[in-house]
Amino acid sequence: MDLALLRTFVTVHRAGSFTRAAALLGLSQPAVTSQIRTLERQLGRPLFLRQARGVTPTTIGDELAHKAAPHLDALVEITETGLDADSSLRTLHLAGPPEFTAERALPALTELIGDDGHGFALRASFGNAEETLEGLAAGHHDLAITTARPRGALLTATPLCDEEHVLVAAPRWVARIGSDTLRGRGAPVLENLPVVEVHESLPFIARYWASVFDSLPAASGTVIVPDLRAVLACATTGAGLAVLPRYLCGPALERGDVVALSEPPVPPLRTYFLVVRTGTLAMPHIARAHEWLMRAAAGWS
Repeated sequence: MDLALLRTFVTVHRAGSFTRAAALLGLSQPAVTSQIRTLERQLGRPLFLRQARGVTPTTIGDELAHKAAPHLDALVEITETGLDADSSLRTLHLAGPPEFTAERALPALTELIGDDGHGFALRASFGNAEETLEGLAAGHHDLAITTARPRGALLTATPLCDEEHVLVAAPRWVARIGSDTLRGRGAPVLENLPVVEVHESLPFIARYWASVFDSLPAASGTVIVPDLRAVLACATTGAGLAVLPRYLCGPALERGDVVALSEPPVPPLRTYFLVVRTGTLAMPHIARAHEWLMRAAAGWS
């Protein structure tokens, strides 16, 4: 059986779409369709059910993918390991949220670039979870960091770390908000307080209020800026209350630039996932970056 046909088949199986598989393989959609039909003729059985949106594997298709995919991934690993000695051939394309990628992921990965000729080149791009996963699925990225766990067989997600959220404000707001809130006895009345957020929907404030105070905040953003580092800068100058990841606002808390307005016994958490296209961990430079980030995340607090 032609390995090229099997490779196309496994890619379609993981992608759930001839169109997406064609993009990942660098082929035209008619070429992918033709290869799948050829394989189906050779086997004498249909491998996919065509639907309005993509394809669904038949029982035979699932069985063949289960048997063939590990061997194809192993062949890729053998081939790629031979090429890995030449770092000039290896560029890692990373995507993720701007703040976490800049503050956590990139400092960790730059240690892998190295000056001994055995590292790899690194290209990073920023985006929200939907944009990042779409780019990864389309083959634009090798590795993605996201707060959304993807569905389907095309992408494989591994929990990377949890991010603790903290309600903060400049010290001058403490007296106005009241000591009861600081002791965790109640939610600040946001109608009378300015809020700094990343979006008009107040995603961080709303999530915090639901988790800690079991209520919805009645407020509108005073300052809306689509970067958590800018949110911290505004909160530090006294622009209003903000909910921020502890890793980002920790140094400001230690300096006293901002104070934590609530210390709940169970703080709100958000999970980050490290995502790859299924099978691509057979490529040494992607596997190395994946392993390195997982190791680094074990020490993040």
